[in-house]
Amino acid sequence: MNKILLIGRLTKDTELRYSQSVSAQSGEQLAICRFNLAVDRRGKDKGADFPSCIAFGKNAENINKFFKKGNKIVIEGRIQTGNYTDKNGNKVYTTDVIVESWEFVESGNKEETPAPAASDDGFMNIPDGIDELPFN
Repeated sequence: MNKILLIGRLTKDTELRYSQSVSAQSGEQLAICRFNLAVDRRGKDKGADFPSCIAFGKNAENINKFFKKGNKIVIEGRIQTGNYTDKNGNKVYTTDVIVESWEFVESGNKEETPAPAASDDGFMNIPDGIDELPFN
């Protein structure tokens, strides 16, 4: 089974492009999004790895839309290896993570919710909409 799950932060903004050919199914060009993640290592071999990731179609468009450099993401996918010959005639080997699904890890709202202020009698004001308290 070829399955991978990664949690990491984008090392830079994503790169979105569209294929030259048109899909026979949709009649549209295929979206392709490339990005790298910084994934922390656990254990005594601390550090990070920086896998290259590729998403296609709606996954590509949504990742490009919602994620920027430094954002944390969970991706699930598979490893794909390949090779090509560069312009100098050298064989280049590649390893990419093909994104099959993804999830948000952090909310986009970085603002802190202010703590309720104490009233003049020393008791905290309970915000509207709180029906139950965690004590009696």
